[in-house]
Amino acid sequence: MPTDDPPESLRLTTDEQLRAVSNLTRHRIMAVLRFEPATITQIAERVGLAKGSSSYHVRLLERAGLVKVVRTRKVRGVTERYYAMAARSIVLPDPGEGGPDVLMRHAVADLEAAPADTERHVGMAHLRLTDEQFEELGARLQALAKEFRELSDPSLPDASFVFALFHPASRKQTQGDAE
Repeated sequence: MPTDDPPESLRLTTDEQLRAVSNLTRHRIMAVLRFEPATITQIAERVGLAKGSSSYHVRLLERAGLVKVVRTRKVRGVTERYYAMAARSIVLPDPGEGGPDVLMRHAVADLEAAPADTERHVGMAHLRLTDEQFEELGARLQALAKEFRELSDPSLPDASFVFALFHPASRKQTQGDAE
């Protein structure tokens, strides 16, 4: 079965999909499948799971429509399935005011789990921007992420690029919430 070119994005809309991506292990499995298909055994090795656990999480992702079988092959009488992401990227709904941002939580967990002796670039900048500047910066960050995603080579080590551009709650809002 040949590998199809997946759609650019998949907008998550169901509770089943949201539950599937809210789990850190499944997030890490999707990261493995982002660039190339893999079998349950390969996924288990790359994520550091037992094959049974890997199979369980992949089945949940498949049932939610986030990953799919892209090819199969017979190995010693057993059908080996290769899984890949159902789309190049997923789009989560806005968590709403005060709701958890699943992607940022997973990104922080991945950052904290990364080896401390590897190079990393982490920073934060507080900006004051016009609405137009805010929109331009957001578009430029998206374009930069897309440019480097297209340059990605599956034979190279993984790197994560995470950004958040948002208007924080004003001090008046946070003080009012505390009272």
